[in-house]
Formats: sequence, structure tokens, C-alpha cells
Amino acid sequence: MIALLGTVVDSAGIHRDAAVLVEGGRIRSIIPRNRLREYRVDGVYGGEGYLILPGFINAHTHVAMSKLRGLGEDLPTEEWLSDVIWPAELEWKPREIRRWALLGMAEALANGSTTINDHYFFADEIAKAAQELGIRAFIGQTMMDEVDFPLARPEEGFRFVKRWERKSGLVKPTLAPHATNTVSLELMGEIGEFARERDALIHVHLSQSRGEVETVKRRYGITPAEYLKRAGVLNGRLIGVHGIYLSGKEVELYSRSGATLVHCSLSMTKLEGRIAPIIELAENGTNIALGNDSPNPVGLMDMFTEMRFAAVLNKVWRKRTDVASAREVFRWATLGGARALRLKAGLIKPGYLADLVLLNARKPQFLPGENPYSHVVYSARGSDVELAMVNGEVVYRNGLFTKIGKRLEELWEEFSRPS
Repeated sequence: MIALLGTVVDSAGIHRDAAVLVEGGRIRSIIPRNRLREYRVDGVYGGEGYLILPGFINAHTHVAMSKLRGLGEDLPTEEWLSDVIWPAELEWKPREIRRWALLGMAEALANGSTTINDHYFFADEIAKAAQELGIRAFIGQTMMDEVDFPLARPEEGFRFVKRWERKSGLVKPTLAPHATNTVSLELMGEIGEFARERDALIHVHLSQSRGEVETVKRRYGITPAEYLKRAGVLNGRLIGVHGIYLSGKEVELYSRSGATLVHCSLSMTKLEGRIAPIIELAENGTNIALGNDSPNPVGLMDMFTEMRFAAVLNKVWRKRTDVASAREVFRWATLGGARALRLKAGLIKPGYLADLVLLNARKPQFLPGENPYSHVVYSARGSDVELAMVNGEVVYRNGLFTKIGKRLEELWEEFSRPS
């Protein structure tokens, strides 16, 4: 049994001077710290001045794009994809994908993400890298049929789910149609039927550019959210991403469906200069999650940065200061993602997955410490993460990735050399 000591912070509440006991991959109990001597524990981490958080659920990622960081700066989405990203991606080789995916996941893990939900090519290689590192990973093989893109053949997406649906305790396959404008209505319908048969999740980009919205309207005479409904996929299995051009009518339709919307405020602000109607979606009952998107265009895989931007930008966009509170945004980054992925996680409660983060708050920016929600969202950064635990196992501690036996500095040296 392992014990984490500190102040427990989840979206349900705060428990000071606590000990979280972990056994068998689950949280066994939360007790007052002064009672720890009553239990036999094999390892103790943290202490006074530490915060114990649920691991962040990074609900939309493209981790292998760590290799493409910095390319195509200051371009809008359509041009960024067609002129820069897709040509670069056509050069990918499986071994290279696995290598750079591991780097992207290591970055996310070191910054407090214990789970990722990834959408990319050569999904088998990303899955293998996730197992190697010890991160919890939901992974989908990108599928397209309206764009001639050999790496995104639809049949490979179906095969990937069949290969991995019972293969790993940490890696779960999803269906990953690229977007409403790059996947035909017919293929999306097939994906929906397959998802129902396998009880699989569907992870798709939605209304992420003006071009996407215009293309769907031109083809079918409907909006992207209506397209998803017509295809039979707008339901609780769907994890839609971005949604920055959703209309008021679509917000109502989406909110009634049970689907999740993943908010990636930083990437969409950078690519399109706007954010999604998250506040309206949330007020209508939509489950909201947060994601870093990818190292390009965002620049870093740090959910603390994503929370901060989500909190601030929603206030600016709505011209209201009473929206996107620190506690609410923290919930999006933890419990919202867990609900999207059907995980018993995101809260620090007995029986929940022991996917936990220990934050070293013994630093000036965390004083006076009266409002941990504010400190987590506005004061903390990824480098404050001292330990990350997945399924009850310490997989990152003080710069060391324990499963692969490498430190942050070693990864930097390895990847900074020409391959």
C-alpha cells in the first residue's frame, strides 16, 4: 500500500492534512494524516505543503506531433493543415511515430496528464509507446474518405479497434473519424453502427473551421452537428472536439444528445481567433472536457496552461467575469474527461482509479494557500508536478520516467540530436 500526503483537491471538495491510501490500482481510503501510523504502508510521498490532485484527463491530443512543433506558425486552420501539416505527415514512418509519440506522452505525463485521448496515424505504434511509458491512453486511428490521404484509410481504423479492444489494461481503442468535412455521411454511419456493436467511443473534430462548416452545408444542406445526428453518432459515445462554429441551434441539439465537447481554447484561439460556446453548452447540460490538442500549434502539453487559458478566454469572449470559475475549469480537466471516457476517475474517492498527481506547492506562488482551486488554475504550472501515478503505480517522479528508466534531461539529449 502507498500513501500520498498533503491537501486533497478535487472538484467535489478539499481535504487538508490528509493521506490518500492506494492499493491494487485503486484509492482505498482518504484518512487524516495523523492516523497514517495505524496502517502498514510500503511508500510515502508528499507531506506538508503538497497538493494531491486527480490526474488530468487530456481529452484531445495528437502526441506524435511533438516532431512538428513550431511549423506553420500564424496560419488559419485550413491552410495550416493542407499546406504544412498534411504534407509533413505523409512522410511519417511507423518507428518515427512511436518515438515522437513517446516524447509527446512523456511531456504530458510530466505535466500532470495521467490519461490522454489521442487521434492520429499509425495508432498501433502510439499504443505501444503508451504501454512502454505507463500512461493511460485512449487511442484512435484517424479515418478519412473525403480526402485522399493514405495514412487515414478507414478500414485500418476498424481493424485497430478489433486488435486492441481486449489487449491492454491501460490502452483502450476508439474510433477516430477525422472531421465532419473529411468523412462522408455514409462512412460516418458505418462508424456509428460499428461503435454500437462494439460499444466503442467515437472521437471526432467538429466545427473547427469555417471551411468545415461550409463544406458540410454545401454537400448535405445541414450543419456539422446535424450531420452527426443524421449519421446516427450524436449520442453518449461521441466525443466532439473544438465546436467553435456551433450555432445556437446546434448548441441545443448537442446538449440534448449526451455527447461530450472537448474544449481546446489555446489551439483554436491560435488557429481561428475564437473559442467554442462552452459556457452555453455547459449551461445546457453538456459534459465539457479539456484537451491540449497537439504540440503544434499549442507548443506544449501542459493542462495547467490549458485550464488558465480556458478560464481567462471565456471571460473575455463572453465579456463576463462570472463564468469559467477556477473550480469549474478544474472539473472540466478532471471529472469531465473521465465521464467522457467512461472512467471511474477524476475524483479522489475510495474505489476510484489511483490515477493521481502530487504537486509541490512549497513555493511562493501558492501562498497564502486559502483557495487551492485558484492556485491550481492560476498559479501552478506543469513543472510543479513532482509525481504522477497511473493505476496505483508511480510512473513519473522528480524528472524520472520510472517505466523507461529515463530522465527529462536524457530525453532532451536523445531527441535534440539529429535522427
